Amino acid sequence: MTIPEPILNGDTADFYFHNTRRVLAQENLDPSVTMEIFPSRAGILCGMREALELLNQVLPNDAQVWHLDEGAAMDTKEVVLRIRARYSAFGLYETALLGMLASESGWATAAHRIVEAAKPISVISFGARHVHPNVSAQLEYAAIIGGCATAATPAGARLAGKKPSGTMPHAMILIFGDTVRAVEAFDKWMPPDVSRIALVDTFRDEAEEAVRVATALGDLLWGVRLDTPSERGRVTPDLIKEVRARLDLAGFPHVKIFVSGGVDLERVEIFKRANAPIDGYGVGSAISAAPPIDFTGDLKEIDGKPIAKRGRIPGITPNPRLKEWTRNS
Repeated sequence: MTIPEPILNGDTADFYFHNTRRVLAQENLDPSVTMEIFPSRAGILCGMREALELLNQVLPNDAQVWHLDEGAAMDTKEVVLRIRARYSAFGLYETALLGMLASESGWATAAHRIVEAAKPISVISFGARHVHPNVSAQLEYAAIIGGCATAATPAGARLAGKKPSGTMPHAMILIFGDTVRAVEAFDKWMPPDVSRIALVDTFRDEAEEAVRVATALGDLLWGVRLDTPSERGRVTPDLIKEVRARLDLAGFPHVKIFVSGGVDLERVEIFKRANAPIDGYGVGSAISAAPPIDFTGDLKEIDGKPIAKRGRIPGITPNPRLKEWTRNS
């Protein structure tokens, strides 16, 4: 994982950390400090891998770091990261460290809640289109850490060591002018290891279109995707059940049903209560729009002396779950 230059040179740091660095340097003050970082609420920890890579690039060899693992469940105000080093080595990067953990933990926690609700049905992250492309890979990675099977973009899936998932958009079907023609062309030109999943809400009734593409591709069709927009009433449990019944009656029980479009925790629970026969979900803004989990960094020791601002307990906060970090070579 490469840390971008604007982070390393401090361009993304709060400016008062630049002021602090300048003043301390003029005063010849550079104590050894211990900083502890903790979240404002419970959730799934994510961003630690990136945070440790940043520390790997900026900390001297004699620095010490303790941390929880990526993907660990964390409690409110539990110390997830402890750093002991000269303040000048890492003080400028407090903004970046907190931001990495805040955004990625928020996304991972939202994904985890949806994945747990959907079990045993798998969830794929479709969230990249809802955030700036500069952070879309981190979003998709965090969603996978939260439990999503994979993600829709190569960059995000790559960070998590996964293959991206995706077949065809509405634009492709609209250009062909017919769903079956689009699916047949897709089957002709895509390699065999790409699942044949057809969107079936573009031109015709979803159940009718599902049977049409199943008839055209037969055993080659892995599944159909329902993405009915709100203008047409969205995807409902009854629609899913009808598509399943009509596929079965037409002799295609092997064809799976994948649901996307506005899927969130509430919708998953509705589908589950209705026993809707779903084989997979695509979830976007319900993960990407999740609020970050605020993290705080506190100095708890200066030159070995316990210290803290008012409202906090001076000295190291015990957490036996922390493991000592072995830096990358």
